[in-house]
Amino acid sequence: MVMFLFLVVALAVVVAGVTLAVVGGGDGPGPLPEAAPERLHDPLPPDRPLLRDDVERLRLPLAARGYRMADVDDALSRLGAELAERDARIADLESALAGARSAAARPAPPEQEGQR
Repeated sequence: MVMFLFLVVALAVVVAGVTLAVVGGGDGPGPLPEAAPERLHDPLPPDRPLLRDDVERLRLPLAARGYRMADVDDALSRLGAELAERDARIADLESALAGARSAAARPAPPEQEGQR
């Protein structure tokens, strides 16, 4: 029984010590400083289209429960916009190519003899 009481008192002392250290109950400079939130250090370049290397170098900062939602949303929005632009450009080029192929496949109109 004495050992149990000793462990309870020791636990209470440890909890009180940690609490005082965190909230600043001593002669020190005060409570523990707030940690600055981690920010995206190397954002995607805003002045040019994204390259494969840009996406491969992208490292999203961690938060308490995973990644910072705002940074992930920004990166995904940017990637989605770039992909939409590229898809539209590809569709335009494929349409132009199909038009050029159909024009090349049509036979040329026959020349009339009286036009020389």
